[in-house]
Amino acid sequence: MQKHLAKRGAAIRQAQIKLDDRDLKILAILQREGRIPKATLAERVNLTPTPCWERLKRLEDAGIIESYGARISLRAFGPLTIVFVQIELESHQAEDFSRFETAIGNIERIVECWAVGGGIDYMLKIITRDLEDYQKLIEDLLAAKIGVRRYYSYVVTAPVKDTPLPVSAVAEAG
Repeated sequence: MQKHLAKRGAAIRQAQIKLDDRDLKILAILQREGRIPKATLAERVNLTPTPCWERLKRLEDAGIIESYGARISLRAFGPLTIVFVQIELESHQAEDFSRFETAIGNIERIVECWAVGGGIDYMLKIITRDLEDYQKLIEDLLAAKIGVRRYYSYVVTAPVKDTPLPVSAVAEAG
């Protein structure tokens, strides 16, 4: 996971494209309305279609737009349990991180994994049917002997905020 994110970040940095206010507006609109017709997008950012499409292609080619997809409602699948888990590994050799990342990469219910600093090694977001399913997943992780020293679980009781990337706040407009 660390390597994957580092490669993605390097690709974006290599592109070194300057984002202006229109690029940022395109990105913000696409995050909220991924299926917006290109002509409507062009109109909303005050461009004619061809220059808008060229900007869109440039953002895709630079790796800033990684993909397009639908945002699926978890409620549509009935009650689900979301658990954030802090993981600390037993050892901190490169092969230990690699073994752990490979193992969790194959588990669909682990929907996010972040390598972090500050006393723990990873933060996972897990979505399961219920706590029993979650506990089984944890037992399987421990049985897999992938180097988990300890873990801390935090069960989500209610969603409070889940928003798209604030592109204008994190990008430098040129």
